[in-house]
Amino acid sequence: MPRLALYALIVCLLAVAAAVVSFVNGSWIGVVWILLAGVTSNMCWYYYRKAKQDAAAQRPAA
Repeated sequence: MPRLALYALIVCLLAVAAAVVSFVNGSWIGVVWILLAGVTSNMCWYYYRKAKQDAAAQRPAA
């Protein structure tokens, strides 16, 4: 997995954990954490797909 995708995945998981803790404590700030998790999950998917496409472009066509 590419480094940027891995970092985005870690931030996504931490944001989800922070949202859960926020909601358990009765705070609505968890909504912001959910939005951050959505953005970082999209970043993770983007960087993973981009690295996969770049690797496919580097291989010679058979």
